[in-house]
Amino acid sequence: MPSPRLRAATAAVSAIVDVEMPLHVSYCAGWGLSEEQMVGAPEAIETMAYTRFVLERGLAGDLLDLQVALAPCLVGYGESSEWLLADPATRRDGNPYAEWIAAYTSESYRGVVRGSIAMLDRLGETHGAAARYSQLLATFVAATRLETAFWDMGWRVRVRAEVNDPKRRKRPIEAWK
Repeated sequence: MPSPRLRAATAAVSAIVDVEMPLHVSYCAGWGLSEEQMVGAPEAIETMAYTRFVLERGLAGDLLDLQVALAPCLVGYGESSEWLLADPATRRDGNPYAEWIAAYTSESYRGVVRGSIAMLDRLGETHGAAARYSQLLATFVAATRLETAFWDMGWRVRVRAEVNDPKRRKRPIEAWK
């Protein structure tokens, strides 16, 4: 019988492969960027920094270190989308991010987030989180900063495109509200 840890890890991988990747590929296709172009593009420095940090924490530490490094992405997307969904100022009709909000507030994704949080709690109990709190907090803060830099990278590309193309001058955050 698979353990709760294996089930949570499987659900997290499935969320990435079956929900996140198709959603993001779909958005890129809507912006005129094919999957082949994405695969052929050089990896951005922000992407390298973030993914290598997560890998390093997993390789240098244990499963708790890895899960803490992943939490800003997995749990952060769930929290961010819940916040947007609950905010009365979030535009519902014609919101270009409606699919993103729907995917990350879906019951299946919420279940993955709950499972990941529960796994973090269990790992914390079995892997001495209380004694390692300052180190785990430093990992979480660094991963959050790297996740933010990853999002900022996309923002900068979008703003540059708006500056260069007058037809695209609407700022992304305005589309949310």
